[in-house]
Amino acid sequence: MSTALAASTLRRLLLWAALVLLVLALLAMLVWLAGRYEISQIQSRLERDATDTVTDLQATFARNAQSLLGLPNDEARAGTWADEARAMLRQRRELVRIERRDNAMHLLDHVDTPYRQPVFDGIGHEVAQTEAAQACATARRSSGPVYTSSFFAPSLDGLGVEVMSLCVPLEAAGKPSGYVVASYSLHEVLNGLPAGPQTRGHELAFTEGDGTRLAMRVSPRRGNRVFTAQHLLDLPGTTLVLRLDSWRGTPDLFPNVLTALVAAMSIGLLSVMALLGRDARRRLKAERDLADALAFRKAMEDSLVTGLRARDLQGRITYVNPAFCLMVGFSPEELLGHGIPAPYWPPEFVGEYQQRQAIRMAGNLPPREGYESVFMRKDGTRFPVLIIEAPLINAQGRQTGWMSAFLDISEQRRIEELSRTSQDRLQATARLATVGEMASLLSHELNQPLAAISSYATGSLNLLNQTDSTVLDLSADMALAMQRIAQQAERAGKVIKSVHDFVRRRDQARAPIAPRALLDDILPLVNLQARKLSVRVEIVVESDLPPVHCDGTMVEQVLLNLARNAMQAMDHDAITDRLLRIQVDRVRGAGAAHWIEFRVTDQGRGIAPTVQQQLFTPFFTTKDEGMGLGLSLCRTVVEQHGGALVFEPNLPQGTVFTFTLPVARHEACVDASVAA
Repeated sequence: MSTALAASTLRRLLLWAALVLLVLALLAMLVWLAGRYEISQIQSRLERDATDTVTDLQATFARNAQSLLGLPNDEARAGTWADEARAMLRQRRELVRIERRDNAMHLLDHVDTPYRQPVFDGIGHEVAQTEAAQACATARRSSGPVYTSSFFAPSLDGLGVEVMSLCVPLEAAGKPSGYVVASYSLHEVLNGLPAGPQTRGHELAFTEGDGTRLAMRVSPRRGNRVFTAQHLLDLPGTTLVLRLDSWRGTPDLFPNVLTALVAAMSIGLLSVMALLGRDARRRLKAERDLADALAFRKAMEDSLVTGLRARDLQGRITYVNPAFCLMVGFSPEELLGHGIPAPYWPPEFVGEYQQRQAIRMAGNLPPREGYESVFMRKDGTRFPVLIIEAPLINAQGRQTGWMSAFLDISEQRRIEELSRTSQDRLQATARLATVGEMASLLSHELNQPLAAISSYATGSLNLLNQTDSTVLDLSADMALAMQRIAQQAERAGKVIKSVHDFVRRRDQARAPIAPRALLDDILPLVNLQARKLSVRVEIVVESDLPPVHCDGTMVEQVLLNLARNAMQAMDHDAITDRLLRIQVDRVRGAGAAHWIEFRVTDQGRGIAPTVQQQLFTPFFTTKDEGMGLGLSLCRTVVEQHGGALVFEPNLPQGTVFTFTLPVARHEACVDASVAA
C-alpha cells in the first residue's frame, strides 16, 4: 500500500517538475521572441525612415533642378542672372556655386554661396571642370539634368568639402544656348533635411559602395547598440548610398521586467490551476444536477398523457415517450430508427402523409396551432390525433430534426358529436319558438303583394262595370291587370317560400341577377304607393353593371322595405319636395370590382339620435301600425349575402340607406367569408 502511494506521489512530482520546466522554457522563449520582435520592429522602422529620407532628398534635388531651369538664359536678361542666382543661393544652403557656361563650356558668369568661402578657389577647380564637362556632355545627349560623381574639394584652410555638381542644359528658340552648372555640398544636403520623425535621433551619411563615408550628419549617441539601414539614392549620372545609424541602449529594467514577467506568469499559472480546480468542482456539480434533471425529465415524460416523438432530418425516429407507445400500441424498440413510412400510418393515407413529410423536410414550418391527422394502432384500429410540430434545435443553434407532440382526440370528437346533436336540438327548439315571429313576418311581408292584388282586382271590376260607348276594347287592359294579379300572387308565394326556407335554415337559391331586373320587379309596387303619397321616384342605374349573386326574392323585399320606409318618412305636411331616389352603382375604392352598391335616399326629417341606436333591433318601431321587423330582416338578408346595411344623413335633410351585394363572378370568395 505504501509502495503504491510512494509511486503515485513520485509520478505526481514528476508531472509537476515537467510542468515547471515547460513553463520556464516557455518564459525563456517568450523573452527571446519579445527581444527579436523588438529588434525587428526597430529595424523595420529604420528602413522606413531611410526610404522616406531618400524620397525627401529626391524631391529636393528635383525642385532645385526646376529652379535652375527658371533662371534667365537669353542675352536680353543676362544682367539679371547673377541677382537671381544669388537669391537662389541664399534660400538653398546646400548649393555652394552656380555657373553659367556657353555651348563650348566657357565660363560666362558664376555666383558663390554667401555662407562660406568659395569652394573652387583652391586646387579642386580643375577636377570640378572635368567632372562638369563630362556631365554636360551627357546632359546634352539626354536633354535633361545630369549629376557628376562626388569629389573632394580642398580649401585653403586645410579642410575641404565633398562636392557633387549638377549640369542642366539650356535651350533658346529650340537651339542649345549653354549650360547651368550648380555644385552641391553633400554635408549641407544632409544638414538641410527637415528635422522630421524619420531623421530625429539618427546619424545620416552619404557613403560609397564600399562603405566609405563621403559626408555625414552626427547626432548624439544614446546607447551602445547600433541599428543600420542603407538605401540607394539614384540620380541621373550618379548613385549615392544613404546610411542611417540609430544607437539604442540596453534597458536597465530588463532583468526586473523578466523577474516581473516570471512572477506574473507564476501567479497566472497558480490562478489558472485554482480556476481549473474550481471548474472541476463546478463541472462535477453540473453533472450531478444534469443527472437529476434527466431523472426529473424522465419521470415527467413517463407521467405525460401527450405523446412525444423526435425525428432527425432524414425522417428517422430518434425518441418516443411511453405515452406515444401506448397510443399507437408499438414498443420503443419497434419505433426507434424507423423511417418513412411509419408503421402507425394507415395504408390508405401513406401517399398523402409522405407528401406532407416531404414538404416538412424541405423546411416549411407547420402551423403553430397544429393540424389533425389519423393514425393506426398496432391492432389496425384508426383514431384521430392532433399533431403539433416544432424544429429541434441543438446547443449550437442548428436544427437537427423535428419534435412532435400528439394528442388523442377520439374522446374530444365523441364529445363534440354529442354537443353538435344537442346544438341541433336547441336550434330546432329555437326555430319552433320563432314560428310566431315568422307568422308576424309573413303578415308584414305579404301586405304589399296582397294590396297590389286587391288594387288590380278592383281596377278590373271597375273596367268591367264601365258602360261608356267610347270604351271599345277592354281586353288589353284586362289582360294587363290579370297579368299583374298573377305576378303579385306568384310574388306572395315566393315570399312564403323564402320565409319558410329561412325558418328551416335551408340554403337559399341564389343566382346571378341583373341589378336593373331587381328594380323592375318592385317598381310597380313602389310606383303604386308613391302615387298615393305624392312621391316622385327617381331610378339611377350605372351602365354596364355586372349581375349580382343573390336570392332575388329576399333582395327585392329589402329594396321594397327600404323604399316603403323612405316614402313613409316623407309623409308629412311640412315636406314639400318628396323625392325617392334609388341609385345602383359600383363600390368605389378597394375591392370595387367585386361589389355593387344600392342606395335608397329620401328627403324626410331624418333619424333622431335616440332612435339610431335601436334602429335595427327586432320589434322596435316608431310607427303606430309597425311591428319592428322590417329593418331587422333587411339587415339579416344583406349580411347573409356577405354585404352590409348602413345608413347616414342626407344633406340638407333626409336619410340614405346603403347596402352592398357581391357580383356573380366573386360569389366563391363571398360564400367563404359568410361561412367564416
